[in-house]
Amino acid sequence: EILIERAPPPPPLSVMTLQGEVEAAGQRDRPGTVISPSILSSDFARLAEECNRMVDCGADWLHVDVMDGHFVPNLTLGAPIVKSLRKNLPDAFLDCHLMVSNPKQWVPDFAKAGASLYSFHLECVMDDPNNQEQVAEMDALIETIKSAGMKAGVALKPKTPAEWILPFLSKLDLVLVLTVEPGFGGQKFMADVVGKCRVIREASKDIHIQVDGGVSPSTINAVAEVGANVIVAGSAIFGSDKPAEVIKTLRQSVEACALKQ
Repeated sequence: EILIERAPPPPPLSVMTLQGEVEAAGQRDRPGTVISPSILSSDFARLAEECNRMVDCGADWLHVDVMDGHFVPNLTLGAPIVKSLRKNLPDAFLDCHLMVSNPKQWVPDFAKAGASLYSFHLECVMDDPNNQEQVAEMDALIETIKSAGMKAGVALKPKTPAEWILPFLSKLDLVLVLTVEPGFGGQKFMADVVGKCRVIREASKDIHIQVDGGVSPSTINAVAEVGANVIVAGSAIFGSDKPAEVIKTLRQSVEACALKQ
């Protein structure tokens, strides 16, 4: 049995960021637009300062990539960093993407550290959607995350079919569709993967669909057109001289598609 210290309630999942968005909610085909800069592309020597800068530039969430060196070859941020960020940014929504082989193991640590959203990889738990033991394990892990006081998300690698996640949508807060292979930042956007978002959006108007991997002002339209509403971008934002303008551009593209009739 895993003993979990409950985290304080996270900030609201969907942040209304545009004037008039609330009024237009009845016309939308997806939840509110969220921009979540990936701090993997930040200057780690000034991490809290960089995160505050992103919030000042209009970021809604902060995307924290957690890699264990096993599920993916890279080794990055862990729960102690999340704890430090929570201390320095008490109101921030910390969007944690766990690229780890045993996601169940880390739920208590991230809950205690103050993570707002805990997204684990479906591939760590399930390789056969017809295997009822694996389905039960998925259900149990989602419930464990929620019971710990965090929002629950599931990430899909580029080759994982969207159909595998559909039975779990009613239990989840978010699905993360990766448009690069997980493990490293700065990779090229895989345009042939984003169609999975359309499959998920057709199944649920309310689920948050997050896209991560090579997203920039030059690729955002392809993402926005298929129903995504949570946009992760690292290099495109942190590498820009005008990050606030990049965030604004990403948001405007999603909003334009979300409000189409």
